Amino acid sequence: MTSRSPNEAREEGRSASSGLGWSDLLREVGEGLRQERAELEGQVDWRVLAETEREIAAEVAVDARRRLRERVAQRVEAARGDRAAVGEEILRFSIWFRLQHIGLMLSTLALIVTGLPLRYAEQAWARAFFTWIGGVPIQAITHRAAAGLLISVGVFHMVYITLTREGRRELMALVPRARDVGHLLHNLAYFVGLTRHGPRFDRFSYVEKFDYWAVYWGIVVMVGSGLMLWAPEITMQHLPKYAMDIAQTIHSDEALLAAVAIIVWHFYNVHFGPEHFPWSRTWLTGRVPAERMRTHHPLEYERLRRPEEAPMHEEERETV
Repeated sequence: MTSRSPNEAREEGRSASSGLGWSDLLREVGEGLRQERAELEGQVDWRVLAETEREIAAEVAVDARRRLRERVAQRVEAARGDRAAVGEEILRFSIWFRLQHIGLMLSTLALIVTGLPLRYAEQAWARAFFTWIGGVPIQAITHRAAAGLLISVGVFHMVYITLTREGRRELMALVPRARDVGHLLHNLAYFVGLTRHGPRFDRFSYVEKFDYWAVYWGIVVMVGSGLMLWAPEITMQHLPKYAMDIAQTIHSDEALLAAVAIIVWHFYNVHFGPEHFPWSRTWLTGRVPAERMRTHHPLEYERLRRPEEAPMHEEERETV
């Protein structure tokens, strides 16, 4: 047996004691952590935690109810606005606009009533009309008086669209534009089911613009040919006989075309359609139901409802 020095013995004992010390330390640390965890868990008040969770849930619920009430209030307000719009009417045409339309309507109808019997003078109903009105001389006077009214309306309208701001604005809104062609194609696609919604019109649709400019054409043709027939002696002094024959044919055919267009096209669109039947009072009052304007002229409706938000349309910019 070999003898060890005291120093070697101490080193060996230190090494042994050092190894046992690390294991004990790890065990002590682990035990301490478990005790600390147990102490922390013992300190938690689960009732306080549950109460806190309930308070948070209550706050979330209150905020959710507040948001819900706000949204419901917005929906109710919008619904009230819609219901109010059902019975509401909006002024769309001024008194000057309406007076011109009334003058045009009276003169045109009188010209049709007193003029068509001349075209069909051999028919029994035409002879009955001449008998009822008092003979051809009375018919001629009435027809020419209506023509004078039509000419006066045309002259007044030219002054209206050139010298008044309202008239210039209306004229610019009635000028045909490239987008009218797009609206026409869009509308045709809507009619055959290719799109879900029709075009959004502004103050005047392409149909109304066609009506307006057709009147221009009609007045020029009817008044021009009518004046030639009104004063045949003067006409024959400057034009050959066939010019009178052409004028008579044009006047008669254009009158028939105008009568058919007014009765079939215009009357149906503004009076006899399902939305207007049996008639529309707009030509008298200048007002249209707000719901109808929102449906047929949504851009104009939105501009009237929110003038500070809606952009100025092209026609207004050009007249400012």
